[in-house]
Amino acid sequence: MIVSGGADTIRYKMFMSTFTGTALQWFSGLPDGCITSFAQFSRLFREQFSVNQVKPLMLYDLFNVRQREEKQLKDYLNRLWVLTARLHMHDEDVMVIAFEQGIEAGSFNDSLIGNPAETFFKI
Repeated sequence: MIVSGGADTIRYKMFMSTFTGTALQWFSGLPDGCITSFAQFSRLFREQFSVNQVKPLMLYDLFNVRQREEKQLKDYLNRLWVLTARLHMHDEDVMVIAFEQGIEAGSFNDSLIGNPAETFFKI
């Protein structure tokens, strides 16, 4: 149901009727008279529960992708590739650096030291 316009009291009641569990406990613990407008109520609610929102992907997330111990290189490359696509990443230098930093220690990683990858597409 979409409510457009209307008094703040109607918005409060409709919004509050959806509360259960933690949200209901939070609301019940607010001091009487501390909320003076629906805009303020909405802001307080978002501030309280914003940790539950999905955070947008950032470039540094690319550097958090690691080859899992004893997992195939193909699995690591697939996860890295999916993330680069979601980030709309097109900077090959950054992609190569992220790839090299996420590789598990071993013979392949050692070979990259002597012969570094030049492009993400020719690894």
